[in-house]
Amino acid sequence: MAIKITDECINCGACEPECPNNAIYDAGQPWKFSEGTALRGIIDFGGGDTLDADEAQSAISDEVYYIVSDKCTECVGFHDEPQCAAVCPVDCCVDDEDVRESNEELLAKKAWLHQEA
Repeated sequence: MAIKITDECINCGACEPECPNNAIYDAGQPWKFSEGTALRGIIDFGGGDTLDADEAQSAISDEVYYIVSDKCTECVGFHDEPQCAAVCPVDCCVDDEDVRESNEELLAKKAWLHQEA
């Protein structure tokens, strides 16, 4: 699974620098796959779906900080727990019930994001 930030967020920004994948963005800020990862150039998602890693993507939220689930690994392979949740003063970094991934899938995503063998 991934982590999401609820609308209880107070926009303090404590979570953003803690993310090893740069998956957390300020409200309204566009995001890129290339930020905080080793992804560069054209990314092939399979099935004919491609995307430029350096292309700005639309913000997911205009009101509170948000987490890009495609970049979130719940800190698996980096830390023992999601760092955003550990530092959040209002406990608004919670499991995203709509994005469920196994530990193995999260490790594979980490390897993909950081181009590990």
